[in-house]
Amino acid sequence: MPAKTLTILGTSSSAGKSLLVTALCHSYARRGVKVAPFKAQNMSNNAAVCPDGSEIGRAQAVQAAAAGLEPHVDMNPILIKPEADSRSQVVVNGRPWQTLDARNYYPTRAYLWQQVTEAMDRLRAEHDLIIVEGAGSPAELNLKANDIVNMAVANYTQSPVLLVGDIDRGGIFAQLLGTYWLLPPEEQELLKGFIVNKFRGDITLFEDGIQIIEERSDVPVVGVVPYLHDLFIPEEDAVALENLTPVRTRGDEGIDIAVIHLPRIANFDDFDPLLAEPGVRLRYVHSLEQLGQADAIIIPGTKSTVNDLEFLRQRGLDKAIQQHAEGGGAVIGICGGYQMLGQAIHDPEYIESRQLHSAGLGLLPIETTFAGEKATYRARAKIANASKSNWLYTVRGQEIEGYEIHMGRTSGESHWLTVTQRNEQAVQVGDGALSAEGRVWGCYIHGLFGNKNLRRAWLTSLGWNPPAGSSLQNDPFAASLTYLTDTVESVLDMAYVEKIMQNADW
Repeated sequence: MPAKTLTILGTSSSAGKSLLVTALCHSYARRGVKVAPFKAQNMSNNAAVCPDGSEIGRAQAVQAAAAGLEPHVDMNPILIKPEADSRSQVVVNGRPWQTLDARNYYPTRAYLWQQVTEAMDRLRAEHDLIIVEGAGSPAELNLKANDIVNMAVANYTQSPVLLVGDIDRGGIFAQLLGTYWLLPPEEQELLKGFIVNKFRGDITLFEDGIQIIEERSDVPVVGVVPYLHDLFIPEEDAVALENLTPVRTRGDEGIDIAVIHLPRIANFDDFDPLLAEPGVRLRYVHSLEQLGQADAIIIPGTKSTVNDLEFLRQRGLDKAIQQHAEGGGAVIGICGGYQMLGQAIHDPEYIESRQLHSAGLGLLPIETTFAGEKATYRARAKIANASKSNWLYTVRGQEIEGYEIHMGRTSGESHWLTVTQRNEQAVQVGDGALSAEGRVWGCYIHGLFGNKNLRRAWLTSLGWNPPAGSSLQNDPFAASLTYLTDTVESVLDMAYVEKIMQNADW
């Protein structure tokens, strides 16, 4: 018998679907249910690498971890990675398929829908329960004919649907009731409950609101989920960063780290472990005014290195970063940011842009050439080049774990890492570069700040001293996952959720 399914849809992007699916996956997994997440189509540059080197959305990898599983490409068969406002790389079954604009994407629906249903069928054959996540809204009427991710999947599996609305953004009645009323009758039949998400304050004050929603729809409100702060769980996409740009003021204590908020920023959850440390302030900035006087500047990964390098130049951030480094400040580049720190970027096959050659920031002795084959690896590496004059000396010889996703190949002679394993295969590959004193450095490995010893050695080199009485969490993700799941279980009518799954018409 194929696995049961439960579908979580949202009234809009960022309504909280991903976190709720994460919580439900963990809830059922810790009860011994063989559960797996599924999202047919994800649009995000925040990606993850599966053990076989295939690429899926970061949110689905997080949900897999919550379910106690390794991520698998069947959990997210289609990943759309924006490269420009109307052009994206389409990753199908974990591998780059085509680069398309929006107009040329929709005619591929038949082929992509086949990949979606085949992936779903394989997952259902191997598990007891699939928690399905939608994308955006199921009531985008102009897009509905080409839907392969929301009600299309719910109809295919005849899955009960819970619809999530974000009360913090306002208009919760229009969100939930409007979406419900716009669905055709056969899809309204599948919608078995509403979830009010991100509620602040006294939930009892919304009791009349629950009554209004239920009376106007004849659909129950399954739960009201409070606004949860300080969750160290990777976000699905960069929308979450829009408001994280405070300017540092005099008198602020602790280490101040500024991450450049590139237009096509990718894999920004690399820096969540830094944010979780006491005495560390991490902020995302996209202007000189916001940059202020940071202790360290990080240039993150990007889906379009050359275009985002031009963004730095247009805003004068390139010179600010160079001056910061020349003054002895710390500058770090990860993946695309690492490429920017070099002397030059070459693109002889016009893979990323229409520029054959672009000057880098000139802070590291490396050059990058884009190649046609995309590198996607789970990686292990050893800290190899650590002199007594730089911060790496305290962690010399130690191993770190992470992953690689990049098109460029970078040459240079100052590698500080030796990659020893890619996708569980032994290798000996140099990676990364650093300045003579070790203040400017970079590499291709995402997730390296998740390695506690390396993270804290670097922070210490910046002058980090955890505040007195603060507790150092070795695994903030695990603690956040438990807190999230416990909260969701306490406010959702889990007995009703179980009932609608048991009564579903398979």
